[in-house]
Amino acid sequence: MFRYTKRTLALEIVVILAALALLMPFWILVTTALKPGEEVLTSAAIAPPRAPTLENFKTLLSPSSSASGQILKGLLSSLIITAGSIAGLVALGSMTSYVLIRSTSRWSRRAFYLFLVAIVLPTQLGVLPLYVGAQHLGLVGSRFGMILIYWGVLLPLAVFLYAGFFRELPRDYEESAMLDGASPFQVFTRVVFPLMGPATGTVAILTGLIVWNDFFTPLIFLNGSDAQTLPVVMYNFVGSLVSQWNLIFAVVLISMVPILAFYVFAQKRFIQGFSGGIKS
Repeated sequence: MFRYTKRTLALEIVVILAALALLMPFWILVTTALKPGEEVLTSAAIAPPRAPTLENFKTLLSPSSSASGQILKGLLSSLIITAGSIAGLVALGSMTSYVLIRSTSRWSRRAFYLFLVAIVLPTQLGVLPLYVGAQHLGLVGSRFGMILIYWGVLLPLAVFLYAGFFRELPRDYEESAMLDGASPFQVFTRVVFPLMGPATGTVAILTGLIVWNDFFTPLIFLNGSDAQTLPVVMYNFVGSLVSQWNLIFAVVLISMVPILAFYVFAQKRFIQGFSGGIKS
């Protein structure tokens, strides 16, 4: 029988305080975005707005606003690049990992170890040769070029995440499908991949967060183009708005909405992925 002791109460208080501390930055972000400029300068950061207003968002997204076009372009670019990157990483990562894990060749194990090494190496080491190669191929300044770069950079992470799930997946389903005359590709697409929902959710959310929040890569490869992503657009706004923290925080909140919505949509798969995925 469970007993509610003083130790349990103390642990609950600690957990609640830790949760409040973690939520505090988000609370300040939301309240500041809902305050008029004068109130931001005269009230405490943690104080709730006296009269919550959406004027900051109207100012940023109004068709007459000079900022509106840049924000919407940045939002569109981020959505296209993130969606394209996730789709490619799920497809390429799952197939590559499946072949490496199911293969009995010693070269497949060595190739898998190379993917693990690639995860550890910092991306910045290869920026210069990557930029030169992308420039020769005409991919600098294009959204498709950014998607290809993210495929290459994040593929090792996707392969690693899928590998843990493929090792836990029993071969019975695949052997039964092959006995029924299915080809290896049909076995993967019709039998194996549908069972990998938790892994796919994990890969999609983790890689999506990395791509959506990435600042360095688009700053280098999209410099001077109209395809700049939202983090770079936000950086430019911080420099131009300086003390208008209500508008700056409103831009940050706008940038968080799509990725939070995606997480809410895929959180069930994400939680299943981290809680163990498929068990044999």
